[in-house]
Amino acid sequence: MASPAPFRIRSLAEYHAATARAAADPTGFWADVAAPFIWRKPWDTVSAGHFAVGRATWFAGAQLNITENCLDRHLPARANQPALIWEPNDPTAPGRTLTYAQLLDAVSACAYALQKLGLGKGDRVCLYLPMIPELAIAVLACARLGAVHSVVFAGFSATAIADRVQDAGATFVITSDGMNRGAKSAPVKPTVDDALATCPGVRAVLVVRHTNEPVTMQPGRDHWYHEALLPAEDDDFHADDAIIEPEVMDAEDPLFILYTSGSTGKPKGVVHSTAGYMVWADYTFRNVFQTEEGDIHFCTADIGWVTGHTYGLYGPLLAGATSVLFEGVPTYPDAGRFWQIVEKHRVKILYTAPTAIRSLMGFPLALVERADLRSLRVIGSVGEPINEEAWHWYHEHIGRKNCPVVDTWWQTETGGIMLSALAGITPSKAAHAGLPLPGVQPVLLTADGHEIEGNDQEGLLAIKAPWPAVIRTTWGDHERCRQTYFAPYPGYYFTGDGARRDADGLYRIIGRVDDVINVSGHRFGTAEIENALNEHEAVIESAVVGFPHDVKGQGIYAYVILTGEIPADESARTALTAAISRTVEAQIGKIARPDKIQIVSGLPKTRSGKIMRRILRKVAEGELTNLGDTTTLLDPGVVAEIIAGRQ
Repeated sequence: MASPAPFRIRSLAEYHAATARAAADPTGFWADVAAPFIWRKPWDTVSAGHFAVGRATWFAGAQLNITENCLDRHLPARANQPALIWEPNDPTAPGRTLTYAQLLDAVSACAYALQKLGLGKGDRVCLYLPMIPELAIAVLACARLGAVHSVVFAGFSATAIADRVQDAGATFVITSDGMNRGAKSAPVKPTVDDALATCPGVRAVLVVRHTNEPVTMQPGRDHWYHEALLPAEDDDFHADDAIIEPEVMDAEDPLFILYTSGSTGKPKGVVHSTAGYMVWADYTFRNVFQTEEGDIHFCTADIGWVTGHTYGLYGPLLAGATSVLFEGVPTYPDAGRFWQIVEKHRVKILYTAPTAIRSLMGFPLALVERADLRSLRVIGSVGEPINEEAWHWYHEHIGRKNCPVVDTWWQTETGGIMLSALAGITPSKAAHAGLPLPGVQPVLLTADGHEIEGNDQEGLLAIKAPWPAVIRTTWGDHERCRQTYFAPYPGYYFTGDGARRDADGLYRIIGRVDDVINVSGHRFGTAEIENALNEHEAVIESAVVGFPHDVKGQGIYAYVILTGEIPADESARTALTAAISRTVEAQIGKIARPDKIQIVSGLPKTRSGKIMRRILRKVAEGELTNLGDTTTLLDPGVVAEIIAGRQ
């Protein structure tokens, strides 16, 4: 018996019908959405649990493997269709294309090698790799074996890697010798070596040879990827029965851990389950982008971020599309690289970040006009709210006013898109995420937790009913998960964002309401950056806030108090702030370096010792005349000093 067709919304009437059914009959609705997949065992219940207890389960009792649905399921129809197209950093270097059949072979070979090294179901694997095919292959190989993958963006520091390896209890690491980024190549393995000096639980490190950077291999622990694959090339492995069979997983078994910053210093290990995430990735990818099987999809996000997980890898493969993986940066060898990739590969769907759009807007339009972008059918935005100027530029010059713009809102914790236009079907409005996907029930709350009815309203954005890919837990600390997302407003998932619902019911995201800064779509907790600043020997205390940044959306503004006197010489102050900035880079990574560091003698604190960040934000933003009530400050005079220092 043939499998049911994938669930697709093709008209505005179908959108409204699906929304009504998902609210009235969620069990039947999600059963239909999940029906087309390969299930080794069907589910006993579609969903259970609720936000009041901070737990929800989906498709309980079912058994499956996500890679069987990403790869094996497609072979009868598209064994020879490209699954992944790799575009290298250097446009003159040869790329790689892997068909669905070839990708399955590569995943099986990697899984075989990992299995020989002792990797098994439930083990945690940290991946620290550039955007090369082996990253995608290794992620899928982990899932094939039932191991839990945790990808760390290959720009984070050794300290950040060590924190994540230790928290996850990872026993395997997969990395590379080096990476190419723009005009430079950089070592990668030495950063991992530094990290693992404090991670004795790591049993094996698999190293991909990519740039031929010199590396030190620790005997017994470190293994070259290409050498580990050699056993997979023997006759036994290629026998018909020797392809690595997918491990049968329970629906709620964890698929991956992805670390994201919160308002406290320690990153949170967001856990997504196997079945719910799979269903959501496929459902959202097909319907938001209105993709057709075989479409070429270019998600510019690194797999180290959740966007790369869901819409660079799993979503496209589940839907039978072709995903373009790009190793480089949008400005190398010039700022027309994205558009050249679109032309070269006849990309149908382009999904990128407002930061990239704003950055590329500053270059001559001739770089866009020289590329043939007629293949594009849908263009998308992700990571942060897109401003109207960037939205219109993207729509006019990249979409040629012919392509729907899907301005998607979602989070690492949601697993996939929650608010967005469905391309060409539901309304699209500049700088507005739009309507919720069917099955998503957003609400606006007052500060004391009451729902705000009607349109043309503003409040705190929350979700009042579970969806399949809702965060399951934070690794090793479910109470932290409950306190962060479900305790602030019992019965709701609290997003931490403020939003406005316009007169037509379209949602516009205003920004974070907690102590989190969104830098180029990547969230950093203020405490995390402050902890890094305070590691510098000259810093005794610090406070960090976000401020508007023309390219990155938000920049990082740091106020630091020194252990000694403030240097009188300007060059000495500049050298000191540069050294402090490098400390943040070493602790977290370049992406978290403060844009501005202001040395101060004190911070605006209440009599109870709480820093009044509202004042620091206003100063960072240049709003110096309307600071609000400062009567509760222990020393109001410090504010005048901070203002003078900024000016």
